[in-house]
Amino acid sequence: MSILPIDAGRYGSEEMRRIFTEESRLQRMLDVEAALAKASAKYGLIPPKAAEVIAEKASAKYVKLERVKEIEARIRHDIMAVVEALAEVCGEYGGYVHVGATSYDIVDTATALQLKEAIAIIERRLEELCRLLCDMAIKYRDLVMIGRTHGQHALPITLGFKFAVWASEFARHIERLREAKKRVLVGKMSGAVGTMAGFMGRGTEVQEEVMRLLGLRAETISTQIVQRDRLAELICLFAIIASSLDRVATEIRNLQRPEIMELAEGFELEQVGSSTMPHKQNPVDCENVSSLAKLMRGLVIPALENIPLWHERDLTNSANERFIIPESCILLDEMLRRITKVLKNLRIYPESMRKNLELTKGRIMSEAVMICLTKKGMSRQEAHRLLRELSLKSMVEDVHLSEVLKRDERVRRFLTEQEIDELMRPENYVGEAQRLIDKAVSEAMAILGKSEAGL
Repeated sequence: MSILPIDAGRYGSEEMRRIFTEESRLQRMLDVEAALAKASAKYGLIPPKAAEVIAEKASAKYVKLERVKEIEARIRHDIMAVVEALAEVCGEYGGYVHVGATSYDIVDTATALQLKEAIAIIERRLEELCRLLCDMAIKYRDLVMIGRTHGQHALPITLGFKFAVWASEFARHIERLREAKKRVLVGKMSGAVGTMAGFMGRGTEVQEEVMRLLGLRAETISTQIVQRDRLAELICLFAIIASSLDRVATEIRNLQRPEIMELAEGFELEQVGSSTMPHKQNPVDCENVSSLAKLMRGLVIPALENIPLWHERDLTNSANERFIIPESCILLDEMLRRITKVLKNLRIYPESMRKNLELTKGRIMSEAVMICLTKKGMSRQEAHRLLRELSLKSMVEDVHLSEVLKRDERVRRFLTEQEIDELMRPENYVGEAQRLIDKAVSEAMAILGKSEAGL
């Protein structure tokens, strides 16, 4: 019976959810036990035949989840239940299972294997999103719209500029994730308190060989567990990425307001917006992303709380990690998929952008006039005071700023009517937007290229 929406398949892709099923978790622990047996045989700690049998039987085909749960119900230790179930199917060689190891040698290394798969999916989704934003930045590099600060009309920008800012942000996230992998994808095989005492003087070699077989980095030094600053870094990073996705979603939601209507989510032919208001077309995917981002940020607190455990470890991290590790991966996967879908189907309304540029009747161009007056010889402070005065007059009289400027003798001493008309054109005052777009896209694509090159 499903309880949480993740269990019901509402959130996260099937490939991501599959990584964190009970069956997959069991198989990853068995993979670690198999690697341990092989490494132990290589360094003479167990007979080669024992390693051969253990490696063969370390499969969910032989070690059944039901049997593991049956043993756990009796002994109340989940990892020892896996050890006993594996030992059962190994017959006379079962006594060589788990030699020298402690439970969290298996748990933490299996978790790293799961995260290796999950991070690969997340990195791929980030790359797809970043590439899409780069394409959209170039496509809309010249589409002028109003830029807003404090929710107010500020200066003209282009839609491509907005997309380029987002592309640059997600390119940084790709770099952060690649860097974090070096610290997160580590395993350990160091025994009860991290001293490797149970490996009879070959602990370092066994640990290195286990991690080589599994494709992980070996922990430098540990206690009974891999230190939780590593997992905390990853979940904090996931929360930062989620917040960037929330930022994109929030911007689209705001720009979809009917009184703005510059951008809008796609709306399918049979999609229903409201059970009572037939006309509604709600930005439900963006709202979903913003909602999940709140949950994702909440996972940071237990991840940080798991760093200060008692002595060489206690168990206060264990229960919450069963939630926060799969949840963080599955939720971020869902958010990335949703935002990518939104952007691929984004409705763009250039006519609304043009209309909104004119809402303030030219007052958004006051800085352009101020700068021009300064260039012509008026002091910057005087020009600022003058444009503030004339902008207010334009607002009070409800007339276009250009009319007010053309009537003012202080302005006319410096500017002709033709020059004023040119200064009122938003497309003439987007600064170096195109150059900045090109730079941001070029840098983002270079980062994406490193992935394609396998770096």
